[in-house]
Amino acid sequence: MEIVNQPGPPTGVSRLLWRLPIHLYRLGLGRLMGGRVMLLNHVGRVSGRPRQAVVEVVEHGERGYVAASGFGTRADWYRNVMKAPDVTIQVGGRTLPVRAVPLQREEGAELMTRYAPRHPAAARRLCKIMGFAVDGSVADYREVGRHIPFVLFTPSGS
Repeated sequence: MEIVNQPGPPTGVSRLLWRLPIHLYRLGLGRLMGGRVMLLNHVGRVSGRPRQAVVEVVEHGERGYVAASGFGTRADWYRNVMKAPDVTIQVGGRTLPVRAVPLQREEGAELMTRYAPRHPAAARRLCKIMGFAVDGSVADYREVGRHIPFVLFTPSGS
């Protein structure tokens, strides 16, 4: 694994395209997104105003939903949920109150090694977007997972 670029969050027209799925959720079409994408409703750390982001569900299990911050700790949604972790998510047509908890680097490494074989094309594309050159090996994906901040969204009351 090699870090070839460290892109920041999208701006301009590319930001509009990244945010397009939010509009699908707002139109009540979240079910079309399936279970691999969730709408994150959170509060701006500076403004205190409601914010939304659509993020990919990397894994879902008994503990909750896991998402990766593809633009690292600089992503606004990531910084917002680290400051105010009680948020809601919508996955498909289901809305849940959750608490955001950052995962340790080694757990992120293991998550990435499970994710890549299940979704090889998405894993390669995700790595490219995030500025990582990978050879497709488990070792490379494990190393990428150590560099990506992962967040566990645990249902409130759990």
